[in-house]
Amino acid sequence: MATDYDAPRRNEADELGEDSLEELKARRAEAQSASVDVDETDFNESLELPGADLSNEELTVRVLPKQEDEFTCSRCFLVQHRSRLAATRGDQNYCRDCAA
Repeated sequence: MATDYDAPRRNEADELGEDSLEELKARRAEAQSASVDVDETDFNESLELPGADLSNEELTVRVLPKQEDEFTCSRCFLVQHRSRLAATRGDQNYCRDCAA
């Protein structure tokens, strides 16, 4: 079959303009009919409300002692890496965030 390269090209927007209203509604219904399979019980178990009773829960966190290349900021009391040391006043060390 021969192709007429001088004829105007058609794209999807042109084709949609000529479709009937019923066809457009059918396409919309098909596009919206896709549903996500969500297990509601999994969602409810992971949802935690403020003020919930957590007395039966156990928190297991491995706590490491302060390392030789770390310091405790005298203002925010966070353990920081030595590269974050911004100022030292006497025996007090300050991180970059607190020294500013």
